[in-house]
Amino acid sequence: MTVITGDATATPVASPAPPAPSAPGGLRRESAWRRRDRRWGYVFIGPQVVGMALFVLLPFVASLVLAFASWDGLTELTWVGFENFTAQMQDELLLRSIGNTLLIALITVPIGLGLAVVIAVALEKLKTRTLYLILFFAPVVTSTVAVAMIWQQMFRVDGVLSETIAKVFGIAPPDWLGDPSLALLAVCIVSIWSSLGLNVIIFLAGLQNISPSVIEAARIDGAGAWRLFRSIRMPLLSPIIFFSSIVAFISSLQTFDTVFVLTADAGPDNATRTIVYHIYDLGFGRFEFGPASAASVILLVLTLVITAIQFGAQKKFVHYEDDAA
Repeated sequence: MTVITGDATATPVASPAPPAPSAPGGLRRESAWRRRDRRWGYVFIGPQVVGMALFVLLPFVASLVLAFASWDGLTELTWVGFENFTAQMQDELLLRSIGNTLLIALITVPIGLGLAVVIAVALEKLKTRTLYLILFFAPVVTSTVAVAMIWQQMFRVDGVLSETIAKVFGIAPPDWLGDPSLALLAVCIVSIWSSLGLNVIIFLAGLQNISPSVIEAARIDGAGAWRLFRSIRMPLLSPIIFFSSIVAFISSLQTFDTVFVLTADAGPDNATRTIVYHIYDLGFGRFEFGPASAASVILLVLTLVITAIQFGAQKKFVHYEDDAA
């Protein structure tokens, strides 16, 4: 800038530079708060991460390693390659266990989910449904061992269920746990009964989430109760049914405690022997940890395959509101 005074011209004077912006203290405080929140976040998730590493990741890696080795827990570990998998795939007990497990899943999942949907629809408009929900949900929060022991007494030849069937149909009391053709059915009955309450609550929440305007519009168009259920409620409930079916299938493939308590030694003629019971028998009954780990890997692969099939089939049977819009 040039300063002019009268006839004389003064030397140029430089303009003052704008002050350098100083770092606001608020940003520093925000950064400090974020760092402190991050540290507290690590503190809170730390126990869960440690627990997952010790009780999930470490056993999973150890199982993968033992699947290719021979070890009884005391002697030296020796590598055998794929010998455990080859032996297990040729083992009749494993094949019987896979068949029983798939049969349990195919019986309990459709029947259990179907009953849950029907009960949820029946309770949707019922004012006293809270009492019924408590009764249905009680087995879910009850110990599986206690549930199996109660049903074990009911399934006895002189139990309440057997005597009732004998009186109603005029036949000899069925030996549920001693007859190979009925033992697996008994396991399925207990599994359906113990998981019914959770599915009822999930489906009831899904039904209540359906917009009343959609139901009202269908009724104005002349849709009856069955048409509402088939064309409105079921399609809008299909995502929840899909989710519940995946959870139910995975749970069915892991059936163990009911079989262990309800039937002795996997029932007569291994009629109730499941994959998880087979793994338990190999690992903690015979101390053959290598074959047991190989059977665990086979169960993992079977679970992944069934889940992948369900995800592939959802495109034809599952309807989302966003897709309809």
